Amino acid sequence: MNTSAELFALSERYYLPVYRPRRIVLDHGKGSRIWDRDGREYVDFGAGIAVNALGHAHPALVGALTEQAGRLWHTSNVFVSEPTLRLAEELVEASRFAQRVFFCNSGAEANEGAIKLVRKWATAQGRTPDRRVILSFRGSFHGRTLAAVTATAQPKYHEGYEPLPPGFRYSNFNDLAAAEAAMAAGDVCAVLVEPVQGEGGVMPATPGFLQGLRALCDRHEALLVFDEIQCGMGRTGQLFAAHTYDVMPDVITLAKALGSGFPIGAMLVGEKAAEVMQFGAHGTTFGGNPLAAAVARAALRELSSQALLDNVAKQAQAIRDGLAAIDAEFGAFSEIRGRGLMVGAQLRDAHAGKAGEILDRCVEHGLLTLQAGPDVLRFVPALNIGDADIAEGISRLRMAVADFVKS
Repeated sequence: MNTSAELFALSERYYLPVYRPRRIVLDHGKGSRIWDRDGREYVDFGAGIAVNALGHAHPALVGALTEQAGRLWHTSNVFVSEPTLRLAEELVEASRFAQRVFFCNSGAEANEGAIKLVRKWATAQGRTPDRRVILSFRGSFHGRTLAAVTATAQPKYHEGYEPLPPGFRYSNFNDLAAAEAAMAAGDVCAVLVEPVQGEGGVMPATPGFLQGLRALCDRHEALLVFDEIQCGMGRTGQLFAAHTYDVMPDVITLAKALGSGFPIGAMLVGEKAAEVMQFGAHGTTFGGNPLAAAVARAALRELSSQALLDNVAKQAQAIRDGLAAIDAEFGAFSEIRGRGLMVGAQLRDAHAGKAGEILDRCVEHGLLTLQAGPDVLRFVPALNIGDADIAEGISRLRMAVADFVKS
C-alpha cells in the first residue's frame, strides 16, 4: 500500500498542475469529521467548497444512491426516468417562481446554459446581437467554461484565454447607480448576479441592490439571473437565497449542495423564458441522470426541513461569536460578514495576503476550511453541523490563529 507521501507524489506526476492541494490524502468522513489515510481526524468547515451540505456519508444520501444504483444508472435524455422527472417537479414547486428545469452536471454548465438561454430569449424578442449584452459584477465567480469565465468579472481568471466571447459588461457589486448607468443604453438583455459572492470574498448583496436590479430588469426588459450555485440550497438560512432576499429572479442556477457531493447542476427558468429553448436548442449527455437525481431528491428533502434551516441560523451565530472572540484575543479580523452558514472573516491589514498561511496552520491543528482570495477566511460547513463540531472547530481555529500570530 502506498504511503500518503507516495500518493501525493503520484498526484504531482499525473494531474494537470492546476491545483495546489494541501499535503494530506483524505480517506473517509462521517458527518462533519473527516480522516486522512494516516488516521488523523479533522473538523470540516469547508464541506468540499460548500458542496457537502449534509456532511459526509449521510444515511439518506447513501441509501438513495445505493438503491438507485441497483436499478438504473444512466439513460441519456433520449428517454424519461422518474427520479429526474420528480426532482424537476419538486424544484419547481419549492422555487415559487420556476416553470421548467434543465439539468446538467456542474455549476459552470448551469451558468453556461443560462447564458445561452438569455441570449436565445433576446433573439426571440427581435434583438440584434449588439443588444444581447449580459451584465455581471466585479468580484463575481460564475465558472470555468469560456463563457462563464468571461461572465466572471475578475481579470485574473481571463488571462491567457483571450479572445474572450464578446457581449459581457461589468459593473460594481452593490452599486445600484453604476448598474443603472451600465444598462442605460438599452442593450443589456440579462443581469447575472450572485446574491452572496463566494470567491469574491463572501460579500452579501444588500437587499436594496437586488431589489433595484429587479426593477432595472423590468424597466429595460431584461432577465434577472441569480447564480445560487454556492449560496443556494439552504446556505443562507432559506432554501433559496432569492427567498432570503424576497426577490424573484427569472432564472436561478444551482449545483454544489443540490447533490450534496454527487455531481449535478440545474437551471430553473421562470415564466418569461420557460418556452424559449425548444427541441435541439441545448443538451447534455449525463445531465440529471437517475443516480444524480435520486441523490439530489434525498438532499432536497433534507435541506428543505425547517429544523435544518433553523440550525443554519443557530450555527452561523456560533461561528460569528467564535470569530469575534478570536479577534478580540488576537486582533485577526477587521470584518466578519456573510449570510447564514456562508461566513467570511476579512483579515486585518497587518495580516493581508496571509489567508493561505493561516489555512496551513488550521490543517496542522485538525481543521479544514477555505479562503476567498488572499485576505479572507471562508467558512461554509455542512448545514446540519452540530454544536460539538462547531465548538471543536472554533477551538482548533483559535489555536491555528495563535500559532500564526506568534510566528
